Amino acid sequence: MNEGQFTLPKLRVDRDGTWFDDDVEITHPGIIANLRGNLRRDAEGYFIQTRVRIPIIVDDVPWVVTRVERRGDTLIGLLNDGTETAIDPAQLRIGADDAPYCPVKGGAFEARLSRAAAFQLLAFGEYDERTGRGALRLGGREYELRRSA
Repeated sequence: MNEGQFTLPKLRVDRDGTWFDDDVEITHPGIIANLRGNLRRDAEGYFIQTRVRIPIIVDDVPWVVTRVERRGDTLIGLLNDGTETAIDPAQLRIGADDAPYCPVKGGAFEARLSRAAAFQLLAFGEYDERTGRGALRLGGREYELRRSA
C-alpha cells in the first residue's frame, strides 16, 4: 500500500447479527452502536457512508429479534441492539429454514426472529387439534399460523 492510500475495512454481519472486521469479531459496545446507527441500505446493498461509501457484507439480515413479548394487543420484539420494536403479525414472513422475519427500524430493515423468539411468538398462538388450524389473536384480528409441511 502506498503512503496516504486508504484501504476500506472489510465489514461483515453474520447470520446472528454479530459484526466482524476482516473476520475479527467487533466487541466494543460503542463501535458496534456506531456501526449499527450508521448502517444504510439501497439498491446496491448495505453500507456505511462516511467520506467514502463502506460496503457491508450481510450474511442474512443485520438485525435479530432475540425476544418477543405480548403487551396487551401488541407484540414487542427486543432487537439485538437492545431496542424494542412493535411487530405487526400481518407483516411477518417465513424465510429459509422456516425462520420468521419482520420489518424493523421504521421499515428500513428486516430482522430475523431467533429460534427462541420464534418459539415465544408461537406460544401466543392457539392451536386447534381438531381442525389442525393455528391462529394468533391480537386487537380483534386473527392471524393464521401455518405449520411447515
